[in-house]
Amino acid sequence: MTQIIVLPHEELCPRGALINVAAGISICDALLQNGVDIEHACEKSCACTTCHVIIREGLNSLNPADELEDDMLDKAWGLEPNSRLSCQALVSDADLVVEIPKYTINMVKEG
Repeated sequence: MTQIIVLPHEELCPRGALINVAAGISICDALLQNGVDIEHACEKSCACTTCHVIIREGLNSLNPADELEDDMLDKAWGLEPNSRLSCQALVSDADLVVEIPKYTINMVKEG
């Protein structure tokens, strides 16, 4: 099992989270299945940036971002070189440290 350490986020997980997941799952699905209600306005279709995360450790273990993801990331708030859309980033066998940015560009939340 791979561990995902989610750094504290004021609204979504104030104490942070430690999640154990199997390889092959997206970071977004891993977070959602473990009580971290990350936004995903486009239903995980790589059509928005609401599930933007910053990979603080383990970036090189993820599947590479494709051109569509890179284009979408250009619109994300707080973009960093180690940013990914969590709906597109698939977990491998290396542990990850993930930060959820404080803001998104989304005006409406699902649910």
